[in-house]
Amino acid sequence: MNPNFRNFALWAIIALLLIALFSMFQTAPTQTSSREIPYSQFLHDVDSGRVRDVVVTGNRVLGTYAENGSGFQTYSPVIDDTLMDRLQSKNVTIVARPETDGSSGFLSYLGTLLPMLLILGVWLFFMRQMQGGGRGGAMGFGKSKAKLLTEAHGRVTFDDVAGVDEAKQDLEEIVEFLRDPQKFQRLGGRIPRGVLLVGPPGTGKTLLARSVAGEANVPFFTISGSDFVEMFVGVGASRVRDMFEQAKKNAPCIIFIDEIDAVGRHRGAGLGGGNDEREQTLNQLLVEMDGFEANEGVILIAATNRPDVLDPALLRPGRFDRQVVVPNPDIVGRERILKVHARNVPLAPNVDLKVLARGTPGFSGADLMNLVNEAALMAARRNKRLVTMSEFEDAKDKIMMGAERRSSAMTEAEKKLTAYHEAGHAMTALRVPVADPLHKATIIPRGRALGMVMQLPEGDRYSMSYKWMVSRLVIMMGGRVAEELTFGKENITSGASSDIEQATKLARAMVTQWGFSDVLGQVAYGENQQEVFLGHSVSQSKNVSESTAQKIDTEVRRLIDEAYTEARRILTDHHDEFVAIAEGLLEYETLSGEEIKGLIKGQKPSRDTGDDSPTARGSAVPSAGSKKDEPKGGETEGGLEPQPH
Repeated sequence: MNPNFRNFALWAIIALLLIALFSMFQTAPTQTSSREIPYSQFLHDVDSGRVRDVVVTGNRVLGTYAENGSGFQTYSPVIDDTLMDRLQSKNVTIVARPETDGSSGFLSYLGTLLPMLLILGVWLFFMRQMQGGGRGGAMGFGKSKAKLLTEAHGRVTFDDVAGVDEAKQDLEEIVEFLRDPQKFQRLGGRIPRGVLLVGPPGTGKTLLARSVAGEANVPFFTISGSDFVEMFVGVGASRVRDMFEQAKKNAPCIIFIDEIDAVGRHRGAGLGGGNDEREQTLNQLLVEMDGFEANEGVILIAATNRPDVLDPALLRPGRFDRQVVVPNPDIVGRERILKVHARNVPLAPNVDLKVLARGTPGFSGADLMNLVNEAALMAARRNKRLVTMSEFEDAKDKIMMGAERRSSAMTEAEKKLTAYHEAGHAMTALRVPVADPLHKATIIPRGRALGMVMQLPEGDRYSMSYKWMVSRLVIMMGGRVAEELTFGKENITSGASSDIEQATKLARAMVTQWGFSDVLGQVAYGENQQEVFLGHSVSQSKNVSESTAQKIDTEVRRLIDEAYTEARRILTDHHDEFVAIAEGLLEYETLSGEEIKGLIKGQKPSRDTGDDSPTARGSAVPSAGSKKDEPKGGETEGGLEPQPH
């Protein structure tokens, strides 16, 4: 039924009820069958004793005859003072009423009804507002908000998904089961009841679910986890029941719940241990997924990046039989994702997607989509017909480091200090035993950074060696050491604050988590409760004695002091090369890795002034301090850029 028609019908019924209520209060003549007689006839009947009683209202007289009880009415043309005496002399019952008009009665009853109408209107208004115009109108709180996807919403297939081959394979099996269930059932297999997609934000969990909808050719219901819970008790559980009832009617079908952690959190986590509305919703969801009533042909797919907070009963086989991890793509996956998003973008011949994939470690699918979009927007702003490699590199710079702040007015002293600070990072990066290849150094302010040195990993890193971490500490200390050697200890600045913070975190993790200290041994100190895919530490308990905590601090200080000493040795032994890099940054503002290597050999950079020159415009690669370049070991690399002060 049309929602507009339902709303009109509701208001029409309310209006009819009000009219009926008003008509009940309307005054009507007490004797509708009274015949009208002349006033002279009325006086004659009174004198004859034929009148039993009268009702006088102004100049109107209603009466009843004594012999047969019939009624009559008449009007007095003038005020007759003798009428009352005549009536009393004949023992006629007299009733007198004040004269009123219809309008005053209407206003009186309207004043009585107005408070009730106001309360009814306010109640209906809030009911509609809280319902948000959803299905079922004012009484539709218990109805499911799940939407049935059709091709009109934009068909997405598995061809639009790339870089997550293992996850796609698991979901392709679900689609194949829906198409040909006999292939699996003849060997005793049964279709999985539920599939949980877990992974960091932006990796394509929702896109995978949409591709299943496009491939399966079965009804596909989608709903968010937050759509179940409202302010009224019992609404969430009612919506779960209604959703599964709709699904059973359309079986075989698929239900997709996005961000299921909004409704599937571990029970008993609420304050006071009370059974809140969310827990009732979760209990109903558990029953519907695997209770006494089977939901044959209904497959539940859910997505979350917080699997650590989900209730264990929700994750057991029989409810979510499969947990499919959707990680950030590797270099091959990134190249495939870039190809998918660049299908409708006119690319110049110099665009190499493999190089772009190599320069974007840690990027998710959403990051890569944003990269292609930013490059296309930049090409449009520059009035180009094709998107060149220069736009892609500038787009990476903008995404990873922020937009250039060329309007930032830096004094010559600040510019010189920034150049020597970044030269210290670059020089140490070239001379430490193990480090990612140096790719770029710049003193152009971007975002919150005044300058930055960037290194390009040769591949995706899944673990880190002790030698690599020690080299990272040396590179982080290079900026502060460069300031001290060039300007004196009394003139060092707060620009190294980010370097020091990141170096301290890395050194502490080496000591307390990874067992890189001979003094403390192969022991993990403290329980770090970290979100699995979001990387945010919820809480951390020390569980160490005071003496052990002191040893930890001593070992952290030792690692940083050794890195500081090594950085000082490198910059002292290679002072001329260090100064050459700094002066090159002052002159050119941005230097590539090859240009830096040429400068320390005495070769001046040769610059192409064309717009498409990567060097002229700058090349974007993951910065050493960017989270995009975080290795998969829980460690956060130190930032190499001075912060504004």
